[in-house]
This record gives sequence, C-alpha cells and structure tokens, in this order.
Amino acid sequence: MITVIAEKPSVGREIASFLGAIEKKDGYHEGNGYYVTWAIGHLVSLAMPEDYGLRGFDKSVLPILPDPFKLTVRKVKKDKDYHPDPGALKQLKVIEKLFHKCDGIIVATDAGREGELIFRYIYSYLECKKPFERLWISSLTEKAIKDGFATLKSGRDFDGLYHAAQGRSYADWLVGINATQALSIAAANGIYSLGRVQTPTLALICKRYLDHKAFKVEKYYQIQLIHNKEFIEFKSLSKTKWNDRKLADDTLGSIARNGNTATVISVVSKTVNEQAPLLFDLTGLQKEANKKLNLSADETLKIAQELYEKKYITYPRTGSKYIPEDIWSTIPDLVRSLQDREVCKTAVGKMKWGRFNKRIVNDLRVTDHHGLLITGKIPSALNAKENAVYDMIAFRLLEALSHSCIKEVTDILLQAFHYEFALKGSKVTEQGWRGIKGSFLEEDSEPEQEIPELKKGDELKIIDSSVLEKKTKPPVLYTEANLLSAMESAGKEIENADERKALQQIGIGTPATRAAIIETLFARNYIQRDRKSLIPTDKGLQVYSLVSDKKIADVAMTAEWELVLQKIENNEADAGSFRKDIESYAKTITQELLEISIDLPQLPKLPCPKCQSGELLIRDKVVKCPDTGCGWIQFRNVCGMMLSIADIERLVIGGRTGLIKGMKSKSGKKFDAFIVMGKEGKTAFAFEDNKRKK
Repeated sequence: MITVIAEKPSVGREIASFLGAIEKKDGYHEGNGYYVTWAIGHLVSLAMPEDYGLRGFDKSVLPILPDPFKLTVRKVKKDKDYHPDPGALKQLKVIEKLFHKCDGIIVATDAGREGELIFRYIYSYLECKKPFERLWISSLTEKAIKDGFATLKSGRDFDGLYHAAQGRSYADWLVGINATQALSIAAANGIYSLGRVQTPTLALICKRYLDHKAFKVEKYYQIQLIHNKEFIEFKSLSKTKWNDRKLADDTLGSIARNGNTATVISVVSKTVNEQAPLLFDLTGLQKEANKKLNLSADETLKIAQELYEKKYITYPRTGSKYIPEDIWSTIPDLVRSLQDREVCKTAVGKMKWGRFNKRIVNDLRVTDHHGLLITGKIPSALNAKENAVYDMIAFRLLEALSHSCIKEVTDILLQAFHYEFALKGSKVTEQGWRGIKGSFLEEDSEPEQEIPELKKGDELKIIDSSVLEKKTKPPVLYTEANLLSAMESAGKEIENADERKALQQIGIGTPATRAAIIETLFARNYIQRDRKSLIPTDKGLQVYSLVSDKKIADVAMTAEWELVLQKIENNEADAGSFRKDIESYAKTITQELLEISIDLPQLPKLPCPKCQSGELLIRDKVVKCPDTGCGWIQFRNVCGMMLSIADIERLVIGGRTGLIKGMKSKSGKKFDAFIVMGKEGKTAFAFEDNKRKK
C-alpha cells in the first residue's frame, strides 16, 4: 500500500477519486492499493519558548536560540493558555497510522515552500523513515494529476526547497520571538509584535504616511491655450510654470497684445510599440484585483485558491509570469474553451488564430510554477467576486497571446510671445492586445486629444486662453496594490546603487506570504484602511518611531535574506550558514531593543459606563471593565474601523463618538455613523438622519 498525503481535504478527495481510492474512512480514503489522507494546513509547527521550559517575556533568557528546534502539534488558545488542537491531534494520529502501515509515501501537498514544509514537519515529528516521492502539479485537472503521477520524482530532489522553507521558518521564529519579547519588555505595557518581514513592511507604510503628511502643498500656475484648425478644437499648455499668479496673468496679457497667435516650432512623430502584458503571477493578480475590484490581497488569494480547488485555474501561489515550452501546445484549446463563456465570446472572436504571441514562453523564467492560466473547465456557478477574478485571469491570457498595440504619438511645440507651449496627440494604428477589452489608455491617464495635421511654421489662432491654478502633489499613500509593488521590488527603494542592482529581482516576502503579512499588520492594530489607502494607527507609528533606525526595519537586509533563501532552494547556498547569520542578527536586534527608552502614552482614566465603579482597561483591541462580574466590553474594531482613544473618551464621557466614516456592513456596503451610549452601557449606531440601527 502507498500513502498519498495532500495539504487539504478537498485536494485529497480529488486525488482519491483519480486513484480509485473510493472507500471513505475517518480522515482518509482507501482503495486500489492507496491510502489518501491530508494535512489540515500546518498540523505541526516550531515549539514556543514555554515548550523549552522558558518563561515568556523574561529579559534574563533573551535571546532565545533553540538548538535543536523542537516541533509541536498545532496549538489553539483556550482561556489564557495554549493547548494542542484536538482536530490536529486526531488527524495526526490518522497520518501516523497510515505511515506505519504503508510501504511508501507520495507527497501531494501544494507544490511550493509551504507545502513542502507542511509535509516535512509532519514526517519529522512522527519520526517516519519510509521512502517518499513527490507529486509536483500546478493544476487539479485529471490530465494534470495523471501526468504528475506518471512523472513522480524522488522526495530528496526537493531537499533544497525544504531547507529554504525550514530556514525561513527558523528565521521568522528567531527574529519574531526575540524582537517581540525584547520590545514588549522595554515598553513594559502590552505586546509589541515585530517580525522579519512585517516590520520592514510597516516601515514602508509609516514612512510614506509621514512623508505625505509633512509635504507642503504649493500652488503654481500654467497657461492653457485653445486652438481650432480643420474644425478640430485642441489645447496646448505652457512649459513654464509660474509661482506668482500675477506673472502668469501678465504673460497671458502679453500674448493677447502680440497677435493672439501661436507658431508651430516643432513636430516630432514616433511609433510606440506597447508590448502585450505577460500572464499574472499571484502578486500581479492581487494588485489588479485591488485596483479594479477593491479586493484585499488576502481576499484575492482566498478566491484564487477556491478557483484552483474547483479546477478552474492553475496553482495560484506562483511567482512567475511565463509558461514552459511544453505547455504551449495546450494554449489554443484553452482559448477555444472560453468561447463557451458569454463575457469572453467577443474577445475570443478578436484572436488571430495561428499567430498567437509566444512572448509568455520562457523555460528559464518559470520558477516552481508557471504563470496563472485557466484550465479549460469553464465555470458555471460562481459568486460575483469569483467570477470577476476568474475573468481577470481569462482576459489576461487573451491579452498576453495578442500582439503589440501600435500607436503613432506626436509631440508638438508651439511658441507664443517667446514662451513654449506643448501638446501631444496619439493615434492607434494597430489595436493589438488593447483591442481585447477595448481599453487604449494607461491606468489613471487622461484621454489623449485628437489633433489635426500640423507642420513646422503653421500659424495657429488662439480662440481662448486662461491661467490654470495647480498644486504640487504629496507622495501618494499606499494602497494594497502599490504596497504589494513596493514589497515586490524593495530593492528599488535602496539608495546604494550596488545593493539596488543586486536586489532588483527580489523583494520582501514571497508571492504566497505577502497577503498574510499585510493581514498581520491589521491584526496587530498597526495599520488601518482609509478608503483604499493604508495608513498607520497611533500604535503603528509608535512602533515605527522606536525601530525605524534599527536593523529590523531595514528593507534591504530583509530582501538580502530572501535572496539567500532562493539560493538555498537551488542548492547554491548553505542553510546552516544562513541560520548562524540569523542567530547573530537575533542577538544584535534583541540587545538594541532592550536598550530602547520608551515614553509611554498617558491613557485617560475612564469609569465603567455600566457599573460606574471600575476604571476601564484600554487595550489594543478592546476596552473593558476589570470587574468580571460587570463584564462590560467594547471592541475597538467596529465594522472595519478602529476606534481611537479620543473616540473611546467621547463615547464614555460624552455618550457619543464623532462621525466615523467608512464603516462596512456585513453585506459589504460602506456607511458613516456615530456610536452612541445607551442604558447600561449598551451601544448603538446613530446616523446623521437620526435613524438608529442596533
């Protein structure tokens, strides 16, 4: 008998069906010479300090550097302590029994770092010695599973992948545990979570927010001229920008007094070849879904994972935008299958059969998985968000297979009273990939105006003119889309040219982990949403102020570690040396943080609105009465918005917060409301139109 272990029950069921293991048991399927079982995510993880007999948040035991690291069954919090998860214990016993009974193992966890780690930690924890092979697939279609089982590889071929995953796991533990405990000890008030990737990411958000806030907006002025030729009206704009409105007005008057005409002094036309976009990788899909659908990175990943498990798309946790040569022959059938999807019919009709663009084919640029593809199984019953994400992937495939969009772009310079004015025209000569969805403009760009045929020396009458008042713009606050870009290309933020060049292909985090990092910052109450923008909370800014000049907030260092992990994965670097470097770093950052002097904020002393006797405890996530018999509690996260200390104070003392904007109902609809205090400390919403909602 052979035991096949998948990462999730849903994937296990698909594989069991393919193998003919149709007899359903408790925690596994059996039949046709196979047991098919599954993990439920991370059943086994690295042990915590208390598992080594160490007290938490004790300065005398820091830094904690386990050697060797211990593994433990996944734990859940019950009351104030953590206990082994009963569900995890039960499934581990099933896996242990099957490992003991079988002759060999086939690893069918997700084909990537985390999937490899999930299996290896279980294998190590159970002290299993059975030989194992690896099923490496990017799709759950019958053909993909069949091909995967026909080309099983030795499990030891993936030792580099495991060592990279283990190295990442060790690094996150060593940095996260030690830094979190050191800063919390220094603060002596609450828990201040720090992490190898989360802290540099927080630093990106805080720095951008502070730069935005400190930016001094300044006014400037430009002159706009309106012309008409051959019944086409078009505009030109002065290249000069004036800081003084009077100077701009005087110049406008001078132009009018000197004939009110402009002369064409330069006409430069060029052909612009806009290449088709490549396929989506996970980060690209998350960015696009955030821009177009306002989905968070985490939501997009979950939707994509659902689509994968329903066999509609290939494996989503990919960092590649290319496909290998051997998949190219399957592409025409994928395109044909989209003819059965109503929203794609028109676009499929625009495809140039026999002339597909092969730019997406590149064996050398395919990492663990190829770029995101549909599978040929066309969805019929998806919810609105799943449909939208699926269509993004489908349309991107059609765009990637189309040829370049070719434009004729003309830049024209005019002269009026010694001042130069510029205008630009653009004409699409071949629609190419932009014709798939009929969108010919870049994101957030202004429509390009139609201009008549102009040549050097032409005199143009000015039919109208005006002075435009404009303002300099501060750095744009991060949305999830451009934060993902910043995480993906962290090297570009580095000032040192050599470091920037070395790190230009690597960022912080991986496509599979970036969404979780952003969600961790929300969970820690370090950041919040202001419409689509991400802004730090007071606590987030406090943490940033404490660590901004420390190594733990250094984007470059974190990116370098990611680079080393990639080399370990490819057997080009030593995992043991990486661990020693991380341990040395953990010692340094622990000492740095323990020496920090922190000015703790003075929290207001507020009486409990229910019992009136207790002084409220104000925590990151809740405000509550210390008297358990009273039990009054107010969660600070209300419909997606965090209540500030000022909000809490107004609510308890004045019975009403200020207007809180951007809250989100269960149905996803946004609303603005006050929170008001009623009898016995019960709170409710109050709206500006006096409607009330419990």
